[in-house]
Amino acid sequence: MKSFNTSFFRYLSISLMAVGLTAPKVLAQDWPRWGGNDPGRNMYSPAKGLPADFDPGKPKTGTDEIDLKTTKNVKWVAKLGSQSYGNPVVAGGKVYVGTNNEFPRDPKQQGDRSILLCLNEKTGELEWQLVVPKLIQGKVNDWESLGLLSSPVVEGNRVYLVTSRCEVICLTTDGLAKGNVGPFKDEGQYIVGPGKPKVEPGPKDADIVWKYDMIEELGVFPHNASNCSVLIVGDLIYVCTSNGQDWTHVNIPSPNSPSFIAINKKTGELAGEDDAKIGAHIFHGQWSSPSSAKVGDKQLVFFGGGDGFCYAFDAIPVKEGDGNYLKKIWWYDANPPEYKVKDGKPIKYPAAEGPSEINATPVFYKNRVYVATGQDPEHGEGVGHLVCLDATKTGDITKTGLIWEFKGIHRSISTASIDPTTGLLFIGDFSGFVHCLDAETGKLYWTHDMKAHMWGSTLVADGKVYVGDEDGDFVVLAATKEKKILSEKNFGSPIYSTPIVANGNIIVASQNHLYMMGDSSKTPINNDAPAKVNVDINKK
Repeated sequence: MKSFNTSFFRYLSISLMAVGLTAPKVLAQDWPRWGGNDPGRNMYSPAKGLPADFDPGKPKTGTDEIDLKTTKNVKWVAKLGSQSYGNPVVAGGKVYVGTNNEFPRDPKQQGDRSILLCLNEKTGELEWQLVVPKLIQGKVNDWESLGLLSSPVVEGNRVYLVTSRCEVICLTTDGLAKGNVGPFKDEGQYIVGPGKPKVEPGPKDADIVWKYDMIEELGVFPHNASNCSVLIVGDLIYVCTSNGQDWTHVNIPSPNSPSFIAINKKTGELAGEDDAKIGAHIFHGQWSSPSSAKVGDKQLVFFGGGDGFCYAFDAIPVKEGDGNYLKKIWWYDANPPEYKVKDGKPIKYPAAEGPSEINATPVFYKNRVYVATGQDPEHGEGVGHLVCLDATKTGDITKTGLIWEFKGIHRSISTASIDPTTGLLFIGDFSGFVHCLDAETGKLYWTHDMKAHMWGSTLVADGKVYVGDEDGDFVVLAATKEKKILSEKNFGSPIYSTPIVANGNIIVASQNHLYMMGDSSKTPINNDAPAKVNVDINKK
């Protein structure tokens, strides 16, 4: 690992603590990353005047194109691939979403590929796309037809994400239409993959600034898929490496590779790796995304490990020997004793009554961290554990940091939504139940049965909870202590992603289509003048 001198870390420390002063301007109502403008990743938006009822419409006869005349409160619909799991983001008048290549936008790029689409926010028309070839190792590292899973983050005129090739990649927001920027100049080779005849990229292709290959540089072994919605704090990008088991489900090929790293956002160079030594204890795979907040005098980064522990790391790497490390501040074992041993015998993973890893994103809110345990959806249903942790603690906080726990939740890969106006927390689980609890005490107010598996998360905004499920049902619930269903519609294909709010509109990705939904009577989207926004990560 490359070493960095003391002056770099002095600069980084100042940058992290003063990021509210140095962060670039963003549009007032954009949703530029997983969690919107909140690095704590709370799936909440302060937007008002959002509709509670939609009709996704019906396809035109003999096609899969949605007839807008049959919709309600839908502004446009864009065709995606056949599998779409990546959560959309919106920034600078553009919508970014991951999918596969089942319906190629570029006729020259046929076959299984992962795709990041950049669409015009007003019209849904294609601006450009990133075409990612599959890894030659096959589905053990890069499962067929999954497409791009990562939700990108947009900062200024740069887009950062994790590709299905286990790369951290930096793109420009303009694509090659505005020229080839940065040190990377071989987009034509990247599009087709190593060892194949390169193609001539066009203006509708992505402009790659730099890429960091985690397999090549760190020796990680992604299990089936690579996924992380990366987090930017100051000049560093924080990333889960997706390191995991091989096809035998008992062997970890790279137990000494890091699970969590920091990369310089300007150069793409490694700046630090975790010191938690998670690799040897991975249950299956690792797909959690990090969150961050200022706690006391330290900027912390929170991460759900593939070993079932929730971690808090100091955001500033520390030089030790030949390397630079993200030091553990605290760690919490999210698997209760009864999930590990029954009748004196260990419960073997992935038994339904046994332990799980953390795939959800830890949510920071008022000096607390909220996160639930879960497993790969292919493992089915099982017991879960939702915890509220004291983020101000240090060391092993398994016995000292738990504020409350909720064992009524099943396995979950969903991230929590907390409404700061009411203190209510909403979270889904894989079994299809949406739970409403008191974020302060953990008291359960109600549970709603979606009657289908849930992969995505809840979004709370404007006194409403928006959520979709595997059957394609999209439900709007009142964000109150009393359960009330405001509307329920079926989108015709599974909704594996999480709805977002941007510029007064709700954006929902089903497996096959991306819907821009909002009150049709309101003024159209206006992105001509960027507004000043307080993005101080230290303010809560």
